Amino acid sequence: MKSIKPAIKSVIAGAVLLASVGQAWAQAEQFVALPSYRVGPYASGGSGFYGGMIDYFNLVNANGGINGVKIQWEECETEYNPSRGIECYERMKTKNGGASLVEPLSTGIAYGILDRVAQDKVPMTTLGYGRSDAANGKVFPYVFPLITSYWNQAAAMIKYLGDKNGGMDKLKGKKIVHLYHDSAFGKEPLPVLEALSKQYGFELIKIAVAPPGSEQQSQWLQIRQAKPDHVILWGWGVMNSVAIKTAQRNGFPREKMLGVWWAGSEEDTIAAGDAAKGYTSMTFNTPGNYPVIDELRKKVYAGGKGNLSEQTRIGSVYHMRGLTAGILWTEAIRTAQEKFGKGKVMTGEQVRWGLENMNIDEARQKALGAFGMFPPVKTSCDDHEGSGAVKVQQWDGKKWNAITPNWVVGDKALTRKLVEESSAKYAAEKNITAACAK
Repeated sequence: MKSIKPAIKSVIAGAVLLASVGQAWAQAEQFVALPSYRVGPYASGGSGFYGGMIDYFNLVNANGGINGVKIQWEECETEYNPSRGIECYERMKTKNGGASLVEPLSTGIAYGILDRVAQDKVPMTTLGYGRSDAANGKVFPYVFPLITSYWNQAAAMIKYLGDKNGGMDKLKGKKIVHLYHDSAFGKEPLPVLEALSKQYGFELIKIAVAPPGSEQQSQWLQIRQAKPDHVILWGWGVMNSVAIKTAQRNGFPREKMLGVWWAGSEEDTIAAGDAAKGYTSMTFNTPGNYPVIDELRKKVYAGGKGNLSEQTRIGSVYHMRGLTAGILWTEAIRTAQEKFGKGKVMTGEQVRWGLENMNIDEARQKALGAFGMFPPVKTSCDDHEGSGAVKVQQWDGKKWNAITPNWVVGDKALTRKLVEESSAKYAAEKNITAACAK
């Protein structure tokens, strides 16, 4: 019996060791939460965006992970519904050791979990959408409206329209319609558009469209009566193709329409048919093919691990936007590892630091095979956006082409002033002491 006891102890010790190794192995993956949407009126945007993110995660994992750390993710269907989005976030935030990043791709959902992410220490990116004043990291330490906010996009829109008319002073007396999705998303650019309207003397005509936007006859009747010089289409999902086709029926030139970047995808223009030719939109991704997309085809899709069921969508606007998000996330984690330990799984607090200290310059873009795909991004405590630059693209009937060779930047002094004022008001309402997080 005496000889059996040590053996039993050895087996128990071995089991404990295996359990601890198994636990360590399970924890050797960086878990991120994806409250996505692949059904409903906004399915094309969600499936393309999250498809691009997951494709990039698969590529990173195929290449060995981030300094050996693989990315693990989970999707939860929100149907672009704020209440569902909050439920998904709550369900996923504590899974697999805790979510270290979240991206809801919805202004409504982002607003719904805005206060929660700070309490839970889960950084949230809002890539090209959401609260523009969240660029102030002193007030919103866990929110990152990366690349370009709605406010900087709106300022760039007016800059582009001014240049198109021969200078900003030429906007005086012009009529610009803001045709917008009647939601927080659609109303977000109004402070900038209203301020620039006063500054440059153009008339801003605000016309709301009830979601999802499949009926717009009355709105276009107003537009026809107003006879505007330009129409800004701040739409999403089915609203966009309906607007483009209705513009054609009402004889409004598509060349005079300028869409928000969520109204500038292949799904918007192909669905509108011939009516879309000549239509322009903003973008923070330059159309074209890139080495990183070729690598995806070879290492991910060739191996049957691609996330898009339709491979014709590889490199499309929404897919490229998701790839961009995936690049930013992995670079933030990589940046965090440089400070807190290479090859280690980063906590939400550590990833937050990484997001706030990124510097994806042109040299880094070239190394990633994404040179020129999106503007250089450099973040800080004061600037959780990191860029503010955009381009304008035009649909030629078959594909998007960039018509501004350089990145366009609007009145950043104005937008920064609005960021400071709005974030200070929010801080006062929430009793937040503005300061850089450590």
